[in-house]
Amino acid sequence: MLTPSPKNSRWAADTYAAIDLGSNSFRLEVARLRAGDYKTLAYWKEPVRLGAGLDAEGRLTEAAMTRALDCLRRFGRELQGFPAERLRAVATQTLREAANRDAFLLRAQEALGHPVEVIAGREEARLIYSGVSHLQPAAHTRLVIDIGGRSTELILGQGDQPLAVESFRIGSVGLSVRYFAEGRLTAEAFRAAQIAAAAELEEALALFGRRHCQPAWVEVLGSSGTAGAVSQILEDSGHSDGRITPDGLRWCIEACIQAGSVQALRLPGLKDDRRGVVAGGLCILYTLMSLFEIDEILPAKGALRQGLVVELDERLRARRPADDPREPTVLELQQRFAVDREQAQRVRALGQRLHRQLDAEAAPERQLEMGWAAALHEIGMLVSHHDHHRHAQYLLAHLDAPGFSQNQLRRLSQIALGQRGGLRKLEAELRDDSLIWQVLALRLAVIKCHARGPIQEQDIQLRRQGRQVRVQMARGWGAQHPQALYLLNEEAQAWAKTGLLELDIRA
Repeated sequence: MLTPSPKNSRWAADTYAAIDLGSNSFRLEVARLRAGDYKTLAYWKEPVRLGAGLDAEGRLTEAAMTRALDCLRRFGRELQGFPAERLRAVATQTLREAANRDAFLLRAQEALGHPVEVIAGREEARLIYSGVSHLQPAAHTRLVIDIGGRSTELILGQGDQPLAVESFRIGSVGLSVRYFAEGRLTAEAFRAAQIAAAAELEEALALFGRRHCQPAWVEVLGSSGTAGAVSQILEDSGHSDGRITPDGLRWCIEACIQAGSVQALRLPGLKDDRRGVVAGGLCILYTLMSLFEIDEILPAKGALRQGLVVELDERLRARRPADDPREPTVLELQQRFAVDREQAQRVRALGQRLHRQLDAEAAPERQLEMGWAAALHEIGMLVSHHDHHRHAQYLLAHLDAPGFSQNQLRRLSQIALGQRGGLRKLEAELRDDSLIWQVLALRLAVIKCHARGPIQEQDIQLRRQGRQVRVQMARGWGAQHPQALYLLNEEAQAWAKTGLLELDIRA
């Protein structure tokens, strides 16, 4: 249950808030980072059991959504007045799967008072490692295991750098619901669940197995709920000092079988909110230790929420957009998809300038999105020059891109899709005013730079009054660039068809 906050009305200006909408529990942490020193100021956890609320069609039930929204309202009351740029709420596997996630996310934003981002599995793994490596620094190579409610993340890392990250669609909640229905704990169910876990995780051997991965790991850490719960059971029962071993897991599994049911299960240190999912978690842990030849797993100090705080701090400390920690991802994508970087930079510089003229009050993240969309608007050309904007839209919407949530990648994909052609394809999305100005800025920048050579940015100036935009070109520019002027007039007609705004071209 939610416990009272030590500061429930006002937070210091240098604090951060991270919310993890997990498949079993929702967590809120308020923390401070000073000179790299991490300090938790307040922490709440509620057993929402969202992952158990998916019906046969993969939709969140109304009961599950009600539990989640009630929790988010309580979190929202604690965070009243908290600066939006210092807070991040992310959702993991259950909302990656849920067929009705978009409808839920709208209600979640209203309940919390802040948007909720859905992050991809590999991004979740990267953030988990960021939290672990910051709170538990070490120079040697480590394997970090995080068993959540509906997914398991594996990370091979050295120092503060993740070397390999992967996410698997198997977790303590999903496995428990499938193999331990109605709370029955039998030897047959444990065997079946372990076989299912091995079938899902066996492909990870090449990346993370003791005899396969390079460089080889020298220790294994268990992050988050399942590993923490099992570590506590083994410590409180006197089987270890908190280290998880194959013998310890076998003892736990045998205790479950002897109990016969979740209701009768009594293990030292086992909290009520873990009772219904501990069997599935034990099966995944035991399978991983067997497959990867792990002798012991140590409990980790960090997790996803600490990684969120660390990354928020890095973003806010960036003195200029080029210092943002997501910028290396954009550069890597340009290289991977053979983007013409000179052209991309021309479009980016002009697009950002035009966007500031159109939407001077845009939030910092919207300004950054404008730059990233322009930097990546031509990645679809690697697929085909024909309809490359549609290929760019698909690629951006489906990429694993470190630092970016699925929500933000979808936003970039919409901007990239709108870079050319008719606007009917974005008719619903353009109801968002902020997206209109991003799309218009990119389209005008692409037209101005269409000759793929050096340009004079000052040749084009925008003045906006409501939904009327004057495009003022330098004197004599139209006579010197008749093709570009033709494209500008076509642009005005395209927007006129939407009824969303009026372009007045003056050249």
